[in-house]
Parts: sequence; structure tokens; C-alpha cells
Amino acid sequence: MAKTLSLYVERNTFIHRVDSINKILYVLVSVAIPLILPYKFVAVLLILISISFLLLAKVMRRVIPLIEFSVIILLSIVIIQGLFHAGNKTVAFHIARITFYKEGLSYAFTLSMRVINILLAFAILVLTTKPSELIEALVKKGLSPRFGYVLSSALQIIPQMMSAVGSIMDAQRSRGLETEGNLAVRIRAFFPLIGPVVMGSLIETRERAMALEVRAFNSREKKTFLNERQNLRSDNVIRLILFSILSLSIVLRVLL
Repeated sequence: MAKTLSLYVERNTFIHRVDSINKILYVLVSVAIPLILPYKFVAVLLILISISFLLLAKVMRRVIPLIEFSVIILLSIVIIQGLFHAGNKTVAFHIARITFYKEGLSYAFTLSMRVINILLAFAILVLTTKPSELIEALVKKGLSPRFGYVLSSALQIIPQMMSAVGSIMDAQRSRGLETEGNLAVRIRAFFPLIGPVVMGSLIETRERAMALEVRAFNSREKKTFLNERQNLRSDNVIRLILFSILSLSIVLRVLL
């Protein structure tokens, strides 16, 4: 079976069947609400909602490595804000001669919750939506096919590079190159991978350009689509709920 060069996880769940446009709207609403209502509990509530959707979609396990990768970013936020935040006044604790302040840590917590919220919202989109369906839905809404192709390539670049690196490492190991061991061994094994990965990317880019030209990608004729998805009543309901929540948050910000 051919490898799927995307982060999409095949599942038969309600979240997977939700319209791609509605998932994009969910991401936008999830990012906007904590900015409109800058309260800690709002970001935490959105995180819990996103986790619920990820569990319902049965893809939560795929999100854990993403959260682990973001720990470095979150720690840097805590350190920088805890030490150097402009509003720092009240001492929280000391580590050796380093002083952390409550105001900075509180602000760092807010920023960290926003970062996690954004990661989880985007995870719902990329893990439960096929890139082809997402781009097709956007093009149907008026997005330029050229920009759609660029967006599709961006969504697939990480899986493609991971696939290429894995294949090249297997080939190098079969030729006797040691790729596993301590840090020094891994660093030495990294450099022989650079050339093949770069060359492979250039060759693949050229082949894609040729394939697109053969398929009249630059033609000015009206494009047709292989899959025609019917607009379901549930799609309209979800869209209405998202817009209502966003409008309510704006009203609350004005009143509070």
C-alpha cells in the first residue's frame, strides 16, 4: 500500500464527515475568542472542547507528539515572561539567584494556553481532513487554483520530508552507514541525508510541474471537480453555531 503523504488519519467518525469549511471556521473562531475575551478560563474551556473533538475523532494519540514538541516553546514562554515581563512586581519564587514573578508567570500561563489551543484546533483540521478535500472546498469557494496548489504543497511538505528521510535512512543503513547510537553518531549520519533530500525535493517539484502542465493546470477554462459534496443541513447548523458563538464573545467583550 502506498504511503499517504499527509497528516490525515482515516477514521469513520462524525468529525471526519464535517465540512472542511466548517473546520476552518472552527480554527478561526477558536483562535479569535481568546483574543476577544482574554480570560484564562476561556482558553482552557476551548482546549477542553478541542480535546473532546479529538477524542471523538479517535486521533488524540497523534496529537501527543505535537504537544511534546511544543513543550520547548512553552518553557521558553514561561522563563522569558516569568523573568522579564514588563509588569513583574510580586516575587513568586527563587531558583538559585534567579527570581520569577507572579505577574509574568500568570501572563505566561495565558500565552501557553493560547498556544495549546491553537495547536489543538489546527490538529482537528489537519488530522480529520484530507488535503485534497480541503483544497477542493476552498477552490469551490473562489480560492485561486494556484494558491490552492501552494497550500496543498505546504500541508504535505512535512509528511513528504519525513517519508523521504525514512527511505534514505533505510537505504544508507543497507549500505553500512551507522544511523543509530549516541548523539555524535546521529550527527555524522545526518549530513549524508541532506544531499539526497534536497535533490529529491527538486526532482519531485519538477515532476509535479510537468504533471500539472500535462493536465492543463494553467487553462482558463472553468474547472470541474471529481467529487461533488452535497451541502447538508448539519453543515449549516454548525456554521450558525460558530458564528453565534463568535458574535456572543464580541458582545460580551463590549459589555464587560
